[in-house]
Amino acid sequence: MPTDGDPGSRRLRLYCRIDVTVTDPAALTGHAVAELCAADIDWAQEEEDDLPSASAELRADLTRALASVADVTRIVDGVPGIEVRGGVCWAETGPPPAPVRASTAG
Repeated sequence: MPTDGDPGSRRLRLYCRIDVTVTDPAALTGHAVAELCAADIDWAQEEEDDLPSASAELRADLTRALASVADVTRIVDGVPGIEVRGGVCWAETGPPPAPVRASTAG
């Protein structure tokens, strides 16, 4: 098992898929837009986007809005003895693929 220099450390992978129900789409998209506005983005350097158009995209696409605010580092926030090195979180519409349905069947 790989370490990161410290003989006591071990690098592990944590894979997550979370099923959510959006109960208030306006609240979710408003939160996503607020986080976008607060982000440290130099819009003058962006070639294809600006704040108004990026905000409009989030308001028009609930899946994109959810994916923009999902943060895998929060899953283990406050757990002692670990350091998040990276990860990925995404949102999709529709039912999960068959292998996921099979692995989560109760």
